[in-house]
Order: sequence, then structure tokens, then C-alpha cells
Amino acid sequence: MRDNPVKNTLAAGGCAFGAMVFEFFSPGLPQLCRNAGADFVLYDMEHTGLGFETLKTQFALCRGLPLVPMVRVPRGEYHFIARALDVGAMGVMVPMVGTPEEAAQIVACTRYPPQGQRGAAFGFAHDDYEGGDIEAKIAALHARTMVIPQIETREGLANVEAIAAVPGVDALWVGHFDLTNFMGIPGQFRHPDYLAAIDRIVAACEAHGKTAAFIATDEDWAREYAAKGFRLMAYGIDQLLLQRALGHGLDVLRAAGRPRGGAR
Repeated sequence: MRDNPVKNTLAAGGCAFGAMVFEFFSPGLPQLCRNAGADFVLYDMEHTGLGFETLKTQFALCRGLPLVPMVRVPRGEYHFIARALDVGAMGVMVPMVGTPEEAAQIVACTRYPPQGQRGAAFGFAHDDYEGGDIEAKIAALHARTMVIPQIETREGLANVEAIAAVPGVDALWVGHFDLTNFMGIPGQFRHPDYLAAIDRIVAACEAHGKTAAFIATDEDWAREYAAKGFRLMAYGIDQLLLQRALGHGLDVLRAAGRPRGGAR
């Protein structure tokens, strides 16, 4: 079975960088992400309307590439988490995790009995439709699956140390917009309370051997959050990357195409 090089790299203290995809679920997307140097691609189901049929196709398109497919499910419920894993996710991000009990339940949804409650189906997408020893498959799936709670509420922040301590949690991903909203300082990413919250999340991760994670939407944020100790990071938002690149190109065309010497 395929392993998860992103999880292995992070466990060894390294960094992993990739793309978070919200809009463009096209056949060539995984290859484009890998050609750009991405270690992983993280698909969003929370805000996009992305369904499992399309997600399964995207995961299939990652097969054969050195690219780790992951997904943010809408909420931390079994039917979201288990189905995402069965169609091929190697990592599951869960929004708005508030307590260690929630985090432990999420982990249980990713583990087979007796460690958890995941239902068994083998010879499916998640094990590449292959045969093999079931116990070995279970061990390999447990070893490769990443569990990533999001810290983005007051409750989650208040319990961040306990959430980070939950066995089976691999990383804590900051939901920066929601976090500022719940803190009553929407979009104020320079507010001292928000910056203190970021430092607290990083410290909780470091204290419990977990990875701090974030999406950097521009170069300044990428450098700043890497310097803070974030080691699992996505860059940009797919539709904004296209929009900005296209806007820049169109500005170049408009400047180059200005009439010279009067009207044409």
C-alpha cells in the first residue's frame, strides 16, 4: 500500500507544502499541482459544494503521482470522515474542533476496531483495489492517515493544549478568519489577541509533538508563518491565484497595447 510521505516528513521534523483547492476540480489539476512542486493537495468540502463523486475522481487522478491527497470535510461526523477515507483521502481536516473529546472521536472515525470505529471495506479505492493481508492493510492505513483538527473557535483555542495532546492527532490547522470572527475581531490579523492565539497554538503543537498548519494566501504570510514555526502549509487559493495572475497579464497587455502616435 502507498504510504504518506507528508506524514513521515512532518514526524521527522520537516516541512510539507502544497495546494488547497476550492474551485478547479479539473482532470489535470493534481498533475499541475505536482509539476509546481506541491507535496500535497487538500480539497475543500466545507465551503465549496464539492461532493464525494468528484472527490473520488480527484483522488484517483492523484494515484501514481508523488502527491498526497487530503480533504477538509464539512464537519467531524463519521459519515463524512469514513467516506472521505474510503474514497482515497490520506488526510482529513475537520473544522471547528472545540474539545479533546471531539478530537478523540474524530481519531476514532479514522481507526478500525479495536482502536476505533471505522467500518471495514477492502479492495476499494483507499487501498487501490488490491488484495493482501487485512491486518497488514489496517496497520498501513493507521500509519498513513493524517488527522488535522482546525483551531478556529474560542472553545478550540481555550482547549488547544488538550486537543494537541490527543493521540492520533497529527497537526492543528489554524482557521484564521473564523478564529478572528469568534474572537470578536473579524479580519484583524495584526490584533495582539489574535497574534497571542497564534503563538499559543504553535506552542501547544510543539509541546505535544504535533505540527502547526496554515494556509498562506500571499508571500508575506508564507514567510511570517513559516518563521513562527508552521511546518504544514498550503499556498494561495486556487481561484485567487488564477485571478491575480490573469489580472497581472491583462494589465501587461493593456499597457503594451496602448495606441502610439494617435488613434488607430
